[in-house]
Amino acid sequence: MVFTNNVTSIFLLGFPNLQNFTFLFFSLLVLIFCGTISGNLLIMVLYLVSKTLQSPMYFFITQLSLCDLLLTTDIVPVLLHTVVHGGSSITLIGCITQFNIFVTSEVSECLLLSVMSYDRYVAICDPLSYHYIMTHTFCVISVHVVWFISFIVTLVYAVSMYNLYFCGPNVIDHIYCDFEPILQLSCSDTSIIHSEVLIMGSIFVMLPFIVIVMSYVYIAFTILKIPSNTRRHKAFSTCSSHLIVVSIFFWTLIMVYMFPTKGQSLILSKVLSLMYTVLTPLFNPIIYTLRNKDFKTAFLKLKRVLQ
Repeated sequence: MVFTNNVTSIFLLGFPNLQNFTFLFFSLLVLIFCGTISGNLLIMVLYLVSKTLQSPMYFFITQLSLCDLLLTTDIVPVLLHTVVHGGSSITLIGCITQFNIFVTSEVSECLLLSVMSYDRYVAICDPLSYHYIMTHTFCVISVHVVWFISFIVTLVYAVSMYNLYFCGPNVIDHIYCDFEPILQLSCSDTSIIHSEVLIMGSIFVMLPFIVIVMSYVYIAFTILKIPSNTRRHKAFSTCSSHLIVVSIFFWTLIMVYMFPTKGQSLILSKVLSLMYTVLTPLFNPIIYTLRNKDFKTAFLKLKRVLQ
């Protein structure tokens, strides 16, 4: 039997009680949005025009920037509209689509971070084999596999969600269309889709996290065995930026999705989601560029050419 959804549009509440802080919060979001777009685009442009950045790690960083751009353009424009108008109306299909784009971005980032940790593992633990293992072909295939898996995971979620019957209410008290808030609008049995999330999360979130942890355990042991303090510091500095990004990404991921949301206040849940979807894409280009001499050199060269 085919049901027609009672819900055709959804109203996102966002932060309804900002009052006198609306303009300040909106201005801050605009600055963060512009900074995120500019920073990640700059990384991609520098990689394309600079010969010194033609290495596997920088190639993966550009893909990470693409993930951040996808996430930012998916979440922030709707959030800005929500802040200005005290709420935002979005179609049911648009809401589910926003979540699906979010899933594509986050699954891709999880997998990319694990591939990048493998790159650092090979570079530090087996440097003589690095150029034989981390070839351009291997990197391109890895990235294609990452995006293919992300689209497959997203397709599974999309099909499952579009088959649900939504009967209302049509209000989501959140800053974007997230998984649980969407399912709360459904009158269908959501046990199957919850099982899918558990299985997918175990494979495409926890497994990459385990790979990253194991890689850095081996990296740490290898660095500690280096007799020279200078060489030890240089080895650590090559992976410190990636380690910071991994820590921020998985810390926010765990805080938002692993801890029970029923025990959290709504404002805490929204703030954590704001950090995860808005601030993290801003931090990534800052961490990779400010701590990296190659990016600084490439930027200065590009600046001289443009002048």
